Order: sequence, then C-alpha cells, then structure tokens
Amino acid sequence: MELYEELNKNQGYESVAPIDEKKGAEIMEKFDKESRTRNFDAKSLTKIIFYLSIFFTLYHMGYASGVRFLQMVNIKHHAIHVGLVLILGFSLYPATKNSTRKSIPIYDWILIILSAAMPIYVFIRYLPWTATGFMPTTLDMVMGTILIFLVLECSRRISGPALTILAILFLLYGLFGRQFPGVFRHRGYSWERIVQYLTMDISGIYGTSVKVSSTFIVLFIIFGEVMNKCGMGQFFNDIANALAGHTMGGPAKVAVLASGFLGSINGSAVANVVTTGTFTIPLMKKTGYSKEFAGAVEATASVGGQLLPPIMGAAAFVMAETLGVKYPVIIRAAVLPALIYYLGIIIQVQMRAQKLNLKGIPKEELPKAGQVMIERGHLLIPIIFLLYMLIFSGKTVIVSAFWTIVVTIIIAQLRPISRMSLKDLAEAFAAGAKSTVSVAIACACVGIIVGVAAQTGFALNVASTIIRIGQQSIFLTLLFTMVTCMILGMGLPSIPSYLITATIAAPALVELGVPALSAHLFCFYFAMFANLTPPVALASFAAAGLSGGNPMKTGIASVKLALGGFIIPFMFVFNGKLLLEGTGFLDGIQVVLTASIGVTLIAAAVEGYLLKPLPIIFRLIAFVAAFLLIDSATLTDLVGIGALVLIVLYQKLINKKDKHSDVKEDNLLKED
Repeated sequence: MELYEELNKNQGYESVAPIDEKKGAEIMEKFDKESRTRNFDAKSLTKIIFYLSIFFTLYHMGYASGVRFLQMVNIKHHAIHVGLVLILGFSLYPATKNSTRKSIPIYDWILIILSAAMPIYVFIRYLPWTATGFMPTTLDMVMGTILIFLVLECSRRISGPALTILAILFLLYGLFGRQFPGVFRHRGYSWERIVQYLTMDISGIYGTSVKVSSTFIVLFIIFGEVMNKCGMGQFFNDIANALAGHTMGGPAKVAVLASGFLGSINGSAVANVVTTGTFTIPLMKKTGYSKEFAGAVEATASVGGQLLPPIMGAAAFVMAETLGVKYPVIIRAAVLPALIYYLGIIIQVQMRAQKLNLKGIPKEELPKAGQVMIERGHLLIPIIFLLYMLIFSGKTVIVSAFWTIVVTIIIAQLRPISRMSLKDLAEAFAAGAKSTVSVAIACACVGIIVGVAAQTGFALNVASTIIRIGQQSIFLTLLFTMVTCMILGMGLPSIPSYLITATIAAPALVELGVPALSAHLFCFYFAMFANLTPPVALASFAAAGLSGGNPMKTGIASVKLALGGFIIPFMFVFNGKLLLEGTGFLDGIQVVLTASIGVTLIAAAVEGYLLKPLPIIFRLIAFVAAFLLIDSATLTDLVGIGALVLIVLYQKLINKKDKHSDVKEDNLLKED
C-alpha cells in the first residue's frame, strides 16, 4: 500500500490504486467456489465454527507432533479428518446459489450430524472389522452408502459438479462393467463390494488421497496462512518491486516474481491471482500493458508457483509419497524446469515491453531492497529452517512441517511489523482449517475415483490403450496424455487433479519406458495448466475479473505466455538431464542453454519480436526451431541454436541498413 501512496505523488502514476478488497472478494467468489461460504447472522454460530476450525488445526498439528494419545491406525485418523471436513463443509457451504447464507437450514444440520457419526462409527467397528476380515454387515452397508453420499454432496457444493459427476460415472462403471465394450469391459461388482472397498479400508475414501490431505496438505496450508498473517505476501511484493520494478516493463516482472514466490507456498492459483493481482495488475495496466496481457501475466505466474520448489503448493511432498522417493529428489528434479518456465514468461514480458517501449517505475519511488530485508527479511528464516529439516535433519515431512509452523510463529514475534497477537494466530489457524476443507473434500472424492479405478482395473485398461498408441509414436502418446491431464484437471485444486492424473495417465508412460519421476512431473504440469486454458481457465478468468479484460482473450493470452511451459514437459521426457538425473556440470550447462534458447524462440515467435519486430517467416522459423530443441540430439540442438543465430544476424543486418539509411537522409538534409 505504501508503494501506491508514493506512486500517486508522481504525475505519471496519479491514478494508480490497488483493487479494493471488496472487488477482490467478489472475484474470488465468482471464480473460486471455495470462497462462497456462509456469513452467519448469529454471532454464536460464527464463534462455534471459528472454534471448531481452530480445533481442526490443533488436532492435525498435535497428530503431526507425535502426541502419544493422538497416535492411531491410519483409517481412524483419516476418518476423523474426513468427518471434520464434512462438518465444516456442510456448515460453511450452502446447497445452492439461492440457499441462505445467513443460517444453517435443518437439512444441513442432519448432514452435519451424520458427518460427525462417521468417524465414531469407524472407531466402534474397527476391531470387529479386523476380526471378521472386513466382511460388511447391513449396518456397515448403510453407513458406507451414507458416507459416499456425504462426500459426493459436499464435493458438489465446494468443488462444483465436474468432480462429483466424474466420481458418479466411476461408480456406475464399477456396477455395470459387463455392459462396457472392448478393453474397458470387466466383470462388474455389486454395490456391497464397492461400498466395502471404498469405506472399510484404506483403498478408497480413506485411502492415499485422504492420507496426503490429512498430513502434508493440511500442515502446509496452515503454514501458508500463518506466513500470510505475519506479512510474507507483502515481503514478496516489496522485494520483487525493489529488484525489478524499475526495469523496462517492471510491474509485469514484479507480478512474475511475487506470484511465483507466494504461489509456491499457498498452492492455490486463484487465491494467488487475487492476493497479488490486486496490487500488480493496476500497475501493469498503468505502465501500458493491455488488460488481457496484464491478467495473463498474473495468471501464468500464479499457476507456475505450484511448479516451483521448495514447496510447490505441497505437491513435492505428495509426489515423494506417491513415488516412494525422498523429498530432495523431487525438488532437485523440479527446480530447473520451473526456473526455465519463469524465464520464458519474463523474456516474453521483456519483449512486449521493448516492442511497446514500456518504462518501469522510477527507482526513487520503489522500496529499497536493503530496507525491505531489514524490516521483513527475518521471515525467510522459517523457509530456510524448513529446507534444513527436510534435507539434512532426517525428520519426516510431517514433523518438519509441524516444527516449521512453530518456528514461524516464534520468528514473527521478533519484529513489530510481523508480530502476531493471540487473536491473529487464532485467525490464521481458523483460516488454515477453512482453506483445507476445499482441498480435503476433493481428495476424499478423488478417493472414490481412485478406488473404483483400482478395483475394476480401469487404470490398467487406460494404460494399455495409451501403450498401444505409444507403440506407434511416443510423441503422439505424450500429446494424448497432455490432453487427458488437462481435461481431468479442469476446475480442480492442484493436488487432487495431480492424484487423478497420476493414477490414470502416469502408469502408461512408465510402461512405455518414461522414468517414473518424469512421467509424474509431466502429468502434474498439464494438470496445473488446466487453470490457464479455456474453456475452464479459472486462474485466467479470475485475473480477467481483476483487470477488466475479456476472460476468453485473457485465457488465450495466458496460453501464449505459458507456451514455453507447454514444451518443457516434453523436453524433460526426451531429455532426463533437464531433471538433473545423472547430470554432470557440462551436461547441466548444455541443457540449461538449449532449454533457455527454446523458451526464447517461443517468446520471439509469439511476440513477433526479438531485437526488433520479426517478419512472419522468421516467427515460423523460431517456432519450429523451439520444437526441435525438445529432442536432446546434438543435430536438433545445433539447428535450434543456428535458428536463433540466424534471426539475430538478420536483425543486426537490418538494423545496420536502417542506421545507414538514416545517416544518408541526414546528409541529404544538410546538403539541402
């Protein structure tokens, strides 16, 4: 906010102002279903939900800390987690758009009571289940059916109809498998078998997706809320302004840096757009960027935060759990592709600024990096501590996350600017619980999909279909997988969309010889890009709401801006060195060079500009050369590099001719 007050003193920026909180909240509600919560008239009800949210957070932190009386078998912990999520979900989210937001209707009270009964029932029945080999009784069937209904209905309210419909289709597939043709035909399962598999074991609703939700995700969401409360968002914004605000097209680069930093922690593309976009988008528009391009910059940078280590919106930990590898393996593999993705965005932003001659913000009107570090630099300590715990301490991710939250609370008290009162901390804990609900219920619903896919062999059938295509062309298989991942990821939170694609698409790539880590990162990238690509481009549409631009045009601009990111996953599939797998120093330099040239050529092709405007023929050459760099072969690399050299030489030659013409013209004028 201080930046805007300073800018408004300058004549060139007198109308610059951040987007007000009310509009930001409206945008969140419009494009982020998780924000459409009730606002109760009764203060007592507000307090009950507030204290329940704090209990939710304290329970999960206690479980993570290793408190003895909270340690239990996985299914019991998962049942408590799902039960609390369902209670908060039915308390906070109305059934329809027209339902009251001021109170909880009687039918929701019934659903809340049923939700509370689910974990109690698991505790009562767990020992009889183990004694009878998990053979269901009639009551087990009734309670299991109710649980499936509760998860589907809560998911519909929070995540929208897409995920719920997909889960219902999988349930129908499980029931009527005999009626399906070809490879997708299976023997079919009774409702009793499906309910047993999904609700009485850790294979369905209480399975892997809820495991990651009840451990990694909830803790890192709480960590993000605590960091946000003590001013980390403002720190990222200020340091980005100090580093890049004065450069050509500076506000757009500030958006890229700030959104990337914040997005890695908070893990929500839409929330990140609204959080940083309220400050960065007005500045970009004032500098001279179009509404659509300003929105696209914010959207692509916010989505990219989930690809950026060290936290990747908790995806790094989920991927490590899924693959059975250590966390450092994931961040080492993910860091270079993520940095190249952001390099591509910054290069395109720079080209657009040069083409339009867009100036940065005067340096004297920006925060000083040293001053920012003095005031808020201590907030980096928790992130450094987290990396130490994860890489060097030998502690588990859950324990590391718990102690990082504790350290963040302590470190924030060191300076008045970041100090939190007990009320601030309680609000951060409550916000963490409420933010977890949307992701957790999506994970529970994903558990239905993953469970049925495993029970029926659907994932294997899809894999065999993809493999048959792959025998003809691995590149076509990757294209098919890309489209599949983007469709499955539409409108979903990042982790649930990754879990679906990792279950259905990644195994096929592994069967075709793609390394498991490359396959999972490939699926994750394109599940994330579903937030950018129309027709369901939630991050792009949210950014358009802030910028006042056309949503579809903003979505198209986002795809153009992120186009380098669409190529990067193909590059690391064909060239594992990009993931630093067995990569020496010289190999590392080569892969960084070729990947950087690739995103530069893509940016030049999209913008029609390198050192100066590019004719269409050279744009086509740049585009084709960028695709040639996907293959790690020496010949294709040389062709790609040669294309860049050719374009630069052409532009230098034209520039000399233009200067020579200007000199001749000046001489003629002097003679006259």
